[in-house]
Amino acid sequence: MAPGVRLMQKVSSTMLFAKIAPHFIPAVDRTVHRLTRGKVLLSARMLPGVVLTARGAKTGEPRTTPLACMPEEGTGTWLLIGSNFGRPGHPAWTANLLKNPDAEVSWQGRDIPVRARLLAGEERAEAWRAVLRFWPPYATYQARIDREIRLFRLERR
Repeated sequence: MAPGVRLMQKVSSTMLFAKIAPHFIPAVDRTVHRLTRGKVLLSARMLPGVVLTARGAKTGEPRTTPLACMPEEGTGTWLLIGSNFGRPGHPAWTANLLKNPDAEVSWQGRDIPVRARLLAGEERAEAWRAVLRFWPPYATYQARIDREIRLFRLERR
């Protein structure tokens, strides 16, 4: 593993990062993504990322959210991790997917219709182990909070 990745894992596990990152990372990602017509997502330099567009749980209006993801090798699916940077509440996008599972992701400059499925039981446990191998700081996020971090699998429609 590259030294820069280790440093980012350490930094992303801190409480300071959890307080600051949610306010600037999504805003910067949305702007850069729009300016590059979907070709660049800055946070994807650290972790792979998608821009999720899902209907709001309360309003039904489209909501666009840049998110780190874990592409599942050779399957054409992605795992989305509702870590909320290790903060107490579930991120709003997870409620949107629970209510409206048909969504769209922008992945590497392409818009792809997807269906989200909340993982549970052994399927979730297996996915969680894969997520922790992929990005160990998620364990720190889970240890900080009482809620179970929601995991969704996105499958192409």
